[in-house]
Amino acid sequence: MIQDHLIDIRRGLHQIPEIGLEEVQTQAFLLEKIELIKKSYMEIKTWRTGILVFVRGSKPKKTIGWRTDIDGLPIIEEVESDFKSKRKGFMHACGHDFHMTIALGVLEQLTQAQPENNYLFLFQPAEENESGAMLMYEDNAFGDWLPDEFYGLHVHPDLPVGTVSTKVGTLFAATCEVHVTFKGKGGHAAFPNKSNDMIIAATNFIQQAQTIVSRNVNPVEGAVVTFGTFVAGTTNNVIAGEAKITGTIRTLTHEMNELTQKRVQEMAEGIAVSFGCEVDVFLDQKGYIPVVNSQEQTENFVRFMENEAEVIFEESPVAMTGEDFGYLLSKVPGTMFWLGVNSPYGLHSEKFNPDEAAIPFAVKQVASFLESLDN
Repeated sequence: MIQDHLIDIRRGLHQIPEIGLEEVQTQAFLLEKIELIKKSYMEIKTWRTGILVFVRGSKPKKTIGWRTDIDGLPIIEEVESDFKSKRKGFMHACGHDFHMTIALGVLEQLTQAQPENNYLFLFQPAEENESGAMLMYEDNAFGDWLPDEFYGLHVHPDLPVGTVSTKVGTLFAATCEVHVTFKGKGGHAAFPNKSNDMIIAATNFIQQAQTIVSRNVNPVEGAVVTFGTFVAGTTNNVIAGEAKITGTIRTLTHEMNELTQKRVQEMAEGIAVSFGCEVDVFLDQKGYIPVVNSQEQTENFVRFMENEAEVIFEESPVAMTGEDFGYLLSKVPGTMFWLGVNSPYGLHSEKFNPDEAAIPFAVKQVASFLESLDN
């Protein structure tokens, strides 16, 4: 694929963002492009809205996996362009359009001739919301195509194009969604003694939960407890009988995530006792465990990239970003890395605008690296 064709593919994908397990149009787009690449030694199968492409090697000693995510986000795009999202309220604000385009480019590069080893290209749905990686693994979607080592990337808005960054060990955090609902008794604002105000209960819980990191987490470890939504009440003169809060827990180890979940649960229950109300707590981690890069594969990857003249390699700090590729890396050794795309706005921003020059750069470097594993 020449550079202009890759850019056209990215822009086509950018216009059709779909949320997890609803990527029907995206899947059809990808299948059409894969059919144009398909050779006699390639097999294609689908799993719900996901796609697996198996490249059969001539003398296979192992199967090398490359994974891309394919879903978008429920964000209203504010970047004006000729290829702006056509789906109102949805946007590729996390770079998955880049990820898919790079995967297609690498797939074509590696199948110009039949490789010696097998390759598996995974176009995975639902990275953002339902942990498609875990769903596919648990449903045995890979069958006997499960790779012996797995690789993937994520775009990084703050790094310049040409930069690759990763590290051995934990790269991204474990995450857990938090949903808490307090249920009391609504009533007239003039008679608070006849009601049970859930705004007061919920705000006390939010304040107490901030002590988890400062007083329960080991200071040399890391944890984040953030609440992003608070919904309560209907009007100014009615006491709210219900309050709903949602948030996220992010930690660098699975054990710390479990401890933080436990403390959130205990605090919510304690508030309910204190305020004489009911509480429902739903903690949903799915497959968002830490992304842990295996030592052998990552050291090999770093050596390769450090020797590439066009690559600026940087060792990455740990990030509190969540990624369900961590689930696959808990089953198969491998590496995830950051790819610099130099966007003035960050991931999940309605103004996220990565530099398309990163696409041909990544295709060339990733294909070269994966080819080096074929020796």
